Amino acid sequence: MGIRTGAQYIEGVKSRNPEVWLAGRKITNVYEEPVFQEPIHQIAKLYDLQHDPKVQEKITHVCRETGERVSNAFLVPKSYQDLEARRQTFEEFAKTTYGLMGRTPDFLNVVVTSMASNSDFLDKYNPEWGKNIRRYYQYIRDHDLFLTHAIINPQNDRSKASHEQQDMYTHLGAVEETAEGLIVRGAKMLATLSPITDEVIVYSFPGFKPGDERYALAFAIPIDAAGLRIICREAMQDGKRSVYDHPLASRFEEMDAVLVFNDVLVPWDRVFLYNNVEAANLLYPKTGIAQQPAHQSGVRGLIKLQFATEVACKIADSIGVDVFLNVQNDLGELVQAVETIRALLKVAEYEHEVTATGEVMPAYAPLETIRGLLPTMYPRAIEVMQIIGAGGLLMSPTDADFENPELRADLDRYYVGRDGVSSEYRVHLFKLAWDLCGEAFGQRLLQYERYYTGDPIRKRAIFYNSFKRKDSFELVEDALKIYDAKKEILNA
Repeated sequence: MGIRTGAQYIEGVKSRNPEVWLAGRKITNVYEEPVFQEPIHQIAKLYDLQHDPKVQEKITHVCRETGERVSNAFLVPKSYQDLEARRQTFEEFAKTTYGLMGRTPDFLNVVVTSMASNSDFLDKYNPEWGKNIRRYYQYIRDHDLFLTHAIINPQNDRSKASHEQQDMYTHLGAVEETAEGLIVRGAKMLATLSPITDEVIVYSFPGFKPGDERYALAFAIPIDAAGLRIICREAMQDGKRSVYDHPLASRFEEMDAVLVFNDVLVPWDRVFLYNNVEAANLLYPKTGIAQQPAHQSGVRGLIKLQFATEVACKIADSIGVDVFLNVQNDLGELVQAVETIRALLKVAEYEHEVTATGEVMPAYAPLETIRGLLPTMYPRAIEVMQIIGAGGLLMSPTDADFENPELRADLDRYYVGRDGVSSEYRVHLFKLAWDLCGEAFGQRLLQYERYYTGDPIRKRAIFYNSFKRKDSFELVEDALKIYDAKKEILNA
């Protein structure tokens, strides 16, 4: 089939009947549920983008195996040009959503592509695992599917390993093997957008200990698989808000959920890893499923940071406060943050690594630097926005107020901005900012960026330890040679 249209994606949503719970209600029709409608339509726009003549050649390619056009997210990069082609896809998707949707289809499609292209690692443990992931890659590529993932254990007792939890199946684990497949029970999170996806792929961060064998799992199943329950967090909006009053929250709400597996059957041909602690701990470094998707998340993070920076700049300009030195300093800091991320992405692509199989990966160090910087840079952008907007962010009237002729004169007088900025434009701009920096929607975006790749302190410590192992500290050693040379002269 190749690339889907938005209409085909929507038909897929309508055809499924996952067990979704929201605010104590069992949702019987996902598409008709107001909370999900706009996010569904935003994802549909991304699928339609692949058919847009203006960008189709930039973001898709003709698959050599099938002759069908497929997303560049399924491209196994073999050159610098291939990395550029993938970045263009990431950019177009991120710009369409202002970087606010972190789980657009391109992200996990890159994960599966990387896992499949490095499946020789899985072959060494079980040839069936490698075969399964390669077939699954072909399946989602040829049907242009939209995946979520669940890779984190519930926050119960984090001082204990999975097998040490009070309940053996608090964390997702294997129950038994059957002729048809593996029975799994327990929970995983944080399955973003899961109610409106096609499938879920499950795997885990490294950190398994002896005794955790039953929890060492990687597999994929349809989102409406029997026994799979989706428990959504509280919605950040009700799906009925005015686009004028909430231009972002009304459209880009990414529902997060805990997935509860009540003795779910995973067919054997969908199992990619099972009952092997060593393989589970090596899955990330050996298949590139951290490094390759970091390219996508870095591009998306850049667009999100750029968007927040532009909003902060426009807020300052609209009320004329960007003439003050302290405001210019803060905004200059944000602009430099954007340019830092942009430069790091370019370096990651230009200084790419080539694996033994010829696959090209963006360089590790700049990508990890992006992952270390964004959790502080994006919150800083939100803080600057809050400082510049100050009390004005709290005092915006509604679209209904502007429509009332009795109020319009007052609104035009007291909500006008600097010369040339109308009251309606200024209010609309401040509402856009409030969605980002004040609403629950924006606070979720903030928390998401802080912990997008896990604990930022732990990630930075891992990065330092990797640096220490690889770096020979040549500059220091060279500087010390001067002293050694002088000592030799004195002792001669």
